[in-house]
Amino acid sequence: MKQDDSRTTEHDDPMRDSYSLLRNFMDKLSVVFVNTMFLLLLQHVVLTSVRAAVGHQHRHPRHSLATDRAALLEFKKAIIHDPYSKLLNWNDSVHICRFNGVRCDKHHHRVAQLILNESGLVGLLSPFVSNLTGLRILYISNNQFFGTIPKQLSSLRHLRYLQIDGNNFQGPIIDSLSIFPKIIGAAFLNNHFNGTISPAFFSNCPRSLEALDLANNSFTGEIPVEIGNCTNLWSLSLYNNQFTGELPFSLTKTVIGNLDIEYNNFTGELPSKIIGHLPGLVYLHLSYNLMESHDGNTNLTPFFDALQNCTHLVELELVGMNLGGRLPDSIGRLAADTKSISLQENKITGSIPPSISNLQKLNILNLSSNRLNETISAEIRKLPQLQQLFLSHNFFSGPIPEVFDRFPLLGLLDLSHNEFSGEIPASLGNMSRLNYLFLNNNRLSGRIPPSLGRCTELHKIDLSYNRLSGTIPSQISGMSEIRIFINFSHNQLEGPLPLELSKLEDVQEIDLSWNNLSGSIFPQISSCIAVRLINFSDNSLNGTLPDSLGELKNLEAFDVSGNHLSGMIPTSLNKSRILTYLNLSFNDFEGMIPSGGIFSLITNLSVMGNPRLCGKRAGLHPCPRKRHLFRSRIFLIIFSLVIFISAFLSIMCCVIGLRRIQIIISSKKQQAVGRKPRAPEPILNFPRITYRELSDATAGFDDQRLVGSGSYGRVYKGVLSDGTAIAVKVLHVQSGNSTKSFNRECQVLKRIRHRNLIRIITACSLPDFKALVLPYMANGSLDSRLYPHSGPGLGTGSSDLSLIQRVNICSDIAEGMAYLHHHSPVRVIHCDLKPSNVLLNDDMTALVSDFGIARLVMTAAGGNAAFENMGNSTANKLAGSIGYIAPEYGFGSITSTKGDVYSFGILVLEMVTRKRPTDDMFVGGLSLHRWVKSHYHGRVEKVVDSSLVRASKDQLPEVKKMWEVAIGELIELGILCTQESPSTRPTMLDAADDLDRLKRYLTGDTTATFASSLGVSSSTIGDD
Repeated sequence: MKQDDSRTTEHDDPMRDSYSLLRNFMDKLSVVFVNTMFLLLLQHVVLTSVRAAVGHQHRHPRHSLATDRAALLEFKKAIIHDPYSKLLNWNDSVHICRFNGVRCDKHHHRVAQLILNESGLVGLLSPFVSNLTGLRILYISNNQFFGTIPKQLSSLRHLRYLQIDGNNFQGPIIDSLSIFPKIIGAAFLNNHFNGTISPAFFSNCPRSLEALDLANNSFTGEIPVEIGNCTNLWSLSLYNNQFTGELPFSLTKTVIGNLDIEYNNFTGELPSKIIGHLPGLVYLHLSYNLMESHDGNTNLTPFFDALQNCTHLVELELVGMNLGGRLPDSIGRLAADTKSISLQENKITGSIPPSISNLQKLNILNLSSNRLNETISAEIRKLPQLQQLFLSHNFFSGPIPEVFDRFPLLGLLDLSHNEFSGEIPASLGNMSRLNYLFLNNNRLSGRIPPSLGRCTELHKIDLSYNRLSGTIPSQISGMSEIRIFINFSHNQLEGPLPLELSKLEDVQEIDLSWNNLSGSIFPQISSCIAVRLINFSDNSLNGTLPDSLGELKNLEAFDVSGNHLSGMIPTSLNKSRILTYLNLSFNDFEGMIPSGGIFSLITNLSVMGNPRLCGKRAGLHPCPRKRHLFRSRIFLIIFSLVIFISAFLSIMCCVIGLRRIQIIISSKKQQAVGRKPRAPEPILNFPRITYRELSDATAGFDDQRLVGSGSYGRVYKGVLSDGTAIAVKVLHVQSGNSTKSFNRECQVLKRIRHRNLIRIITACSLPDFKALVLPYMANGSLDSRLYPHSGPGLGTGSSDLSLIQRVNICSDIAEGMAYLHHHSPVRVIHCDLKPSNVLLNDDMTALVSDFGIARLVMTAAGGNAAFENMGNSTANKLAGSIGYIAPEYGFGSITSTKGDVYSFGILVLEMVTRKRPTDDMFVGGLSLHRWVKSHYHGRVEKVVDSSLVRASKDQLPEVKKMWEVAIGELIELGILCTQESPSTRPTMLDAADDLDRLKRYLTGDTTATFASSLGVSSSTIGDD
């Protein structure tokens, strides 16, 4: 091998030399390549590092406090109005972390929180907020931001809490919750968002989401099943929207503990299957939806059985759903922590199950406005924590059970509007914690138990509209904590006013009207320093009014009409600067009416029926001046002048009389020679119907034929011998006022003819019998159709009147009233327009009726309106019914057409809301007008009759739009007609014209416009 090698070396081969050179070259080239690649790699690393450093220098301002400052200043530029100067210190001289509402994260040197709740800010939400990429909390609740939510908010990837509620945002909501991957709570409530919730909204739902609030918006459509993707969702609030369909079963994939879907249009049976799979449910609010109980709305058992699985349930609300069925025994097997059960405004029948006593922590039980009609079980006494018990507007009867004193913590007991009878249990006086006691509108009799005086913490007590008798117990002084009102009106109480009333220093309202109380009003009444209203009317009080009344600085209304009070009217009443209603009518006051204060506002309406009063007011005789002794010469001169003037006037009368006789004789001579006399005015021909015929037609005025009754008489249904159906209105002839009412109604009805006014068939007048014969209206009164099966208070159940029917009825009434005010031969002021005085014929046409207290108006020369002189008729005494009386009548203003307009406005609002103006909720200055007006520019659905709201839910969009327009127009018309100042109210012609256009619009006339004739819109209405 060595030889061979040496041989090869010794003998060179050119090819091998070339190969060797090439190999050496390649070796060197590879070294150079490796070195070059290394240098290139090193260069890349260096350049990358440099670029990263440079890039960091350029990107850092996008994630610094400097750019956060710039974003916030752009946010400020979008604000139009900052009433509280909340953003005043957002300027270059203040460090960004000290800006009002700004909180910084010291570790990351970024803005972490922007909290500007309730700052009064007005403007758009700037998209530059998206540059605050370190933001964790964004709170801008209860401002006036408007417009849409900027899509750039998707840059806030670290946002955990978002609250933009209580603003005016509109349009669709954000596309998806997934744009906030770390969101825990989001609140969009109280805005104007609309449209449907798309499935994408809940797709990829962040696992961190625990609370979502979409309440008080205008969302529609169904809830997507994708909501089940929010597996950690604990609180879901959809309150007061327009969602439809059934709740998705996918909710069972969540951990819902608070579910609030009230005031929507969800349908189907109560969600028993869903509820049974939500064991962590704590708060369940399903009220005011279109759901029904099982088995055709007759069975509540499956739902309450499912609720047994909710072992942490605290609150249950199923209000206003017209749910049918009986309360099952399983209600007593709800969670041990259950504290509140609200089932009012339904159709629940039967009794309260004794098993309910198992709910030892129950605080509130509300079963009012149902059809419960059996006894109250004694087992109910075993609820030691019960604080509020509402059982009003049901059909409970018999004595009030002796169980309520067993509730040591009971603060409110409402048994009103039932059929309880017998005496008030004395044991109620053992309820030491009782604040509110409502026993009104029952059939209770006997005396007021003195033991009630031991209820020392009472704030309100209402025993009105019963048959209580005897005296007011002196122990009433024990109710020294009464702060709101004491109402014993409309009973049969007698005896003197108890002096102990003066010890109720904090009471605000005292109503003892319509009883048989006697004696005088004691001076110590001035000790009730907080009282705002005193009503002692329609009793038998006598004596004089004490001067100490002037010391009641908070007195706003004082009514002692219909008593036997006498003496001078105390001038001290003019000291009260806020006294706005004073009624002293129909007493025996004497002397001159004082001046100043309230006396400068009232008219003779407030003092009528006091024949010995005098003054310069219309209808009163002037007060005699103090007479001085005259010298005999002056007396003789005056006497001579009187004799001379009398003789002169006698001569003139004789001359005029003789001249008149000559004219009559001449006229008769002309007729004798063939000249035709002037034709007499036509007289309407009314048929003659005897008392016997009326008695036969009504089966001897049988109570079975009774269709209505009032203060002046009773109305019977009758059928004449020819088959004509009639209504016979029989007046109480024992009452002088009823006789005057009969005469008044005859005067009006014989002068008017209109399709929307009741017509008279005939009248029957005997010394001991007076009746009006009218056409029988098969559909009854508007009141009976609006409040079927209801008592004098809140109407229960629901009305079957559709929106179009209500508009047509309002239009009919307006047409009839416009005729009375502007077109009838003699102008008429109705004075008592209300639903019970509106009748509905076979085709639901409305006819205004009951003209017993109407006023006739004559137009004097020059066009000035002059009221006929009617003396002491009922028209002078009354100005309407409580709740419908125009406010100016309280100041003594004379009746006018604008008073009728006010009553019509109340009626229109009542048609929309199905709330009587005398509803129990209207207390403390709240009225039907103010309640509706406060929601007019917000969520009108809160005040609209729930049956109308339900009827609109499933309609086509164009039909729903017409519904919204019609409701809005009716509300606006009602608000305009019930304005405080008469001069700002429209006329009935204006109202009739507006309603006519609304009728045409609802029938498809798209050219119809509204409110133009009224000359004012709700936006110009001042606050009351």
